[in-house]
Amino acid sequence: MTDIDLLQVLTESAEFPEDKLQKAKQEHLETGDSLEDIILRHHMIEEDRLLDIKSRAAGVQWVEMPDKIAPSVVNLVPAEFALRHCILPLHQENGSLTVAAVDPSDLQIFDDLRMLTGCEIEVVLTRRKDLLENIERYFGSSIEKMIANLSTSDDETIISSSDDIADLRELAREPTVVNLVNLIIFQAVQENASDIHIEPFEKELKVRYRIDGMLQEIPPPPKHLQPAVISRIKIMSEMDIAERYTPQDGHIRLRMADRELDFRVSTIPTVHGESVVMRILDKTNVLMEISDLGFYPDTLRTFKQALHRTYGIILVTGPTGSGKTTTLYAALNVIKKPSVKIVTIEDPVEYNIEGINQMQVNPKRGLTFANGLRAIVRQDPDIIMVGEIRDFETAEIAIRSALTGHLVFSTLHTNNASGAITRLMDMGVDPYLISSSITCVLAQRLVRVNCPKCKEPYEPDAEMLRMAGFTIPPGTEVYKGAGCEHCHNQGYKGRIGIFELLPITDPIRDLILTRPSANQIHQMAGIRNLREYGWQKVMDDVTSVEEVVRVTQEDEMANMD
Repeated sequence: MTDIDLLQVLTESAEFPEDKLQKAKQEHLETGDSLEDIILRHHMIEEDRLLDIKSRAAGVQWVEMPDKIAPSVVNLVPAEFALRHCILPLHQENGSLTVAAVDPSDLQIFDDLRMLTGCEIEVVLTRRKDLLENIERYFGSSIEKMIANLSTSDDETIISSSDDIADLRELAREPTVVNLVNLIIFQAVQENASDIHIEPFEKELKVRYRIDGMLQEIPPPPKHLQPAVISRIKIMSEMDIAERYTPQDGHIRLRMADRELDFRVSTIPTVHGESVVMRILDKTNVLMEISDLGFYPDTLRTFKQALHRTYGIILVTGPTGSGKTTTLYAALNVIKKPSVKIVTIEDPVEYNIEGINQMQVNPKRGLTFANGLRAIVRQDPDIIMVGEIRDFETAEIAIRSALTGHLVFSTLHTNNASGAITRLMDMGVDPYLISSSITCVLAQRLVRVNCPKCKEPYEPDAEMLRMAGFTIPPGTEVYKGAGCEHCHNQGYKGRIGIFELLPITDPIRDLILTRPSANQIHQMAGIRNLREYGWQKVMDDVTSVEEVVRVTQEDEMANMD
């Protein structure tokens, strides 16, 4: 049962208080933890009562996990299938296989399982923790355990010197390789990673997950599996495994338990083999409310005023991975209604939003931001979202669309809000077009949130405070996570936004006509910068001094120019 389905079931249930549901939803949005995990962690309801509610809603029974499952029953289901869909066969009788699952509503899984096993499938619910523990017990779903077994094995039949393409295809189908790749992906999804990095070096094959914006290593697979692992991913991504000396891009679509996932896959040749990065896009993510992104009330109020204008351009700026797209989606969700037509062009489409026409860039077919935007304008839209303004052509079309009565949303890669104005001028856009079309510019970063389980008062480095321009008021404590099992000893769990909003007022419009520097625009606007908003998060015990300094360094350097 997805988080969205569970939210709906609990909303309709008289057994679950509204205030607890809102609290659980808020924590889900802030941390990315599943709604069910949050509810059980905070003892908002007994797990057996929650299972009663879920089983009644799904029309299935819930059962206790048996002490032992016959190997003949376990072996009916391929390990890859069980791990991907988070299911476990319990027992078989008279041609019927009873299967425990986390999402009994996904009928496609059980249709596939019927074909795989030749049995009729009866689905039951059980305690989630018991199910996951038993899946690990019977299918070995721990990467550490699998890699440890591989590392102690003398079987190195999968050798790194194989150049034959037929051999590589065969090796990529080996159960060991298939399971290892699936486990790497499965664990990344379980840990809410945004990217998987698989990097070949002279003596090892590194695997790292990007979690909350930071890379974290996991135990490396044996080096001799490198060609087979890379080939397996390339086959899944529909890449050419014979081509190993030029970059390639591919795409994987998977469904894991109750989550629909897309992976954008990129390979590049390096000295020691092909390096692979897999960007994880969760299509079933709950769309965040704009009030949950981390805005302070004054900034949010001004931003919402801009959203309700009928024309003009609203720009969101920041580096890759700073949450720009999430903010744009949340903004569109505020203003969408049946009387308004919204069309987007994106690369890629990261969330599916009901009621909005979404188009994905496809350069191989000639669909770029520029010519896609031209086509959108002919679709009689009220609101347009352009995933990113990358060149003069796209910028000019977007600006002219705004000047002809459309509300346009887009993103730019700049360090701060005022830098977006100078970036457009650098692209060749005339200052008078910028001045007359831009409504506001929002710059943002994502700071990691102190882990609620292990945060504690601490003394920040005095030199860091001085260089950052921070002063801690007497008697005030600031906090930082010490590191615990809940946050994988990182001290942080989840991320939240800090925002700098630049409204384009009449004085700013006049200034733009003189081709000012970004610093001149910022000084005339008299607004707080990203670091100052970050410091407010420190004072609110949300994050640490070090984290704010880390994510705002580029912004501060830009302001000094």
